[in-house]
Amino acid sequence: MLHSRSIPERSDQRERRAGRSGRPPRLDREAYARRNVVERCGGRLKQWRGVAMRYEKRAANYRAMVVIAALMIWLTS
Repeated sequence: MLHSRSIPERSDQRERRAGRSGRPPRLDREAYARRNVVERCGGRLKQWRGVAMRYEKRAANYRAMVVIAALMIWLTS
């Protein structure tokens, strides 16, 4: 999974590279779907100012803020 492509290519990029040799790029749809969920979750968490700006100095306090924000997001959805 470390070397797999997860973002689909644009059609004009594929056409430009058609004549070149090398390994053809692939799209791992399952990894792309999981990444999409993680990116959207991170975006929702960053709507909470304390989480986005990381006001807490201690890791345990920051983790607690992230958990509380995640619970609030989960409860409102």
